[in-house]
Amino acid sequence: MSPTPLSRNIILASQRELSDFLAASERRAFKQAMFAVRNEETALDIVQDSMMKLAEKYGDRPADELPLLFQRIIQNTIRDHYRRSKVRSLWITLLSAFSSGEDEDRDPLETLEADSEAALRDSPERQYQQSQLLDIIEKEIMRLPARQREAFLMRYWEDMDVAETALAMGCSEGSVKTHCSRATHALAAALKAKGITL
Repeated sequence: MSPTPLSRNIILASQRELSDFLAASERRAFKQAMFAVRNEETALDIVQDSMMKLAEKYGDRPADELPLLFQRIIQNTIRDHYRRSKVRSLWITLLSAFSSGEDEDRDPLETLEADSEAALRDSPERQYQQSQLLDIIEKEIMRLPARQREAFLMRYWEDMDVAETALAMGCSEGSVKTHCSRATHALAAALKAKGITL
């Protein structure tokens, strides 16, 4: 039985929503993966794999469910990458031994990132300073423990609420709050040590 014209329109709209969502999320997802794995090619692979999984397994879900599903998939793909790396590292260590014969609540990023119109009004010097400051913050985010970094990025970068973040991370809401609080304090302390106050 062939689909009616109306049902065909619904399918196309759903595919367009999925496509629009992925296009809008790609850059942030890549940065998130880069924070986690610190390798451009690996981060690209993680984002592409996550997008494929979302499209294949959840492409027929309502548009408002896509952000949470995508976050969950990205986090799982990052964890899978680390699991594989750990196993690979263990085997490399063992094989080399044999072969050698030897035995919380404020978002600094949001505070600093101006919208495009405001950026245009700023002087080149101000834009440069802001860009340098964001680079410093990004480096400090990379130094956070993995769970703190995940919680911080989901809450403040992806603008997810505590319940959504807890669901995506597979932990309690209290744990999310603790991770965010520790991340925020660690970032503030690191920036203060560099003479930067937000």
